[in-house]
Amino acid sequence: MGYTIVRFWGAVVLDCVAIQAVFERQFGHSHRTRLIGGAPEPLYLPAEKPEAFHQLIYTLDYPASALHEIAHWCLASERQLQLKDWGHWYVPDGRSAVQQQRFQEVEARVQALEWILSRAAGRPFRESSDNLGGEACELQAFRRSIHQQVSQYCERGLPPRARQLTEAFAAERGVPFVLCFDDYELLTLGPETPLEQVAP
Repeated sequence: MGYTIVRFWGAVVLDCVAIQAVFERQFGHSHRTRLIGGAPEPLYLPAEKPEAFHQLIYTLDYPASALHEIAHWCLASERQLQLKDWGHWYVPDGRSAVQQQRFQEVEARVQALEWILSRAAGRPFRESSDNLGGEACELQAFRRSIHQQVSQYCERGLPPRARQLTEAFAAERGVPFVLCFDDYELLTLGPETPLEQVAP
């Protein structure tokens, strides 16, 4: 396979190299998209030429960053896939309370999907408000929004690319993928929760 299978709390966990390899097999040819790490900041760059590849870039060698950017990509429309960073509105760290509320409204859907992708890859998930230098925000409300979005995915199903990838991640780990809301507990969200409680 070209990478090492890692075990965390007795479960098979996909590292960045494995996540990239699975993504490449699923979408490298069909969507001409490459998942690339090592960057100081995440970024999506559409191809500038028909024969070139789109670049889905994540931060350094962080699996959570890779899975977060994949979640954005799985939710992007065909039009958004032609735009730098999908044409998203973004204000960096230091947002006001109003700006942070808007950020969290958009991010709840993305981070819910990231949670599902993380579970399929065998990795723990932590929500991110991404506003350390900004005004305080209501984290518990954000966590509830993420949890509610997971419920909606469980009821309505995943977007096609997300479904394909979660199944591929699980297959790479040698486990079946079943999307069940009971597997996603609100109490496991938050930095105060020990990692062993959020690992599958």
